Amino acid sequence: MTCPACGKELPGEFPFCPFCGTPLSERSAPFVHEERKVVSVLFCDLVGFTRRAEQLDPEDVSAFLSPYHERVRSELERHGGTVEKFIGDAVMALFGAPTAHEDDPERAVRATLAIRTRTRCRSGSRYRAGRRSSVSMLVPRQVRGWPRETS
Repeated sequence: MTCPACGKELPGEFPFCPFCGTPLSERSAPFVHEERKVVSVLFCDLVGFTRRAEQLDPEDVSAFLSPYHERVRSELERHGGTVEKFIGDAVMALFGAPTAHEDDPERAVRATLAIRTRTRCRSGSRYRAGRRSSVSMLVPRQVRGWPRETS
């Protein structure tokens, strides 16, 4: 690296050029693109799963969760959501990031309903929902008027 004022090669990291005294602390950091977005957050988990999982072998827990995660991910992505993370049986997804749509809150609600329906419809299976699942949403204040009436 060279001093921007005197052009001499700098021998190391200094706050000032050791040759001319020019302040070097104002070096420009690499540009990081930051952007503020309004998003809807969907959180989904299976109520009572931890208690049940404590009685199972880790392999059985994994065998149970893998298809569940696939089904939830497919519904979220089908409705335009992005899975942020899986934590055990919990899934956190965003609607509005990385790509925003005008109807992201509505997409999140539709995904919520689809997840509940898809898990509930698997009668006799491990994916029963209804009162045995929890789906929560955080909707930004600006869109609390949803649902909009359509004509």
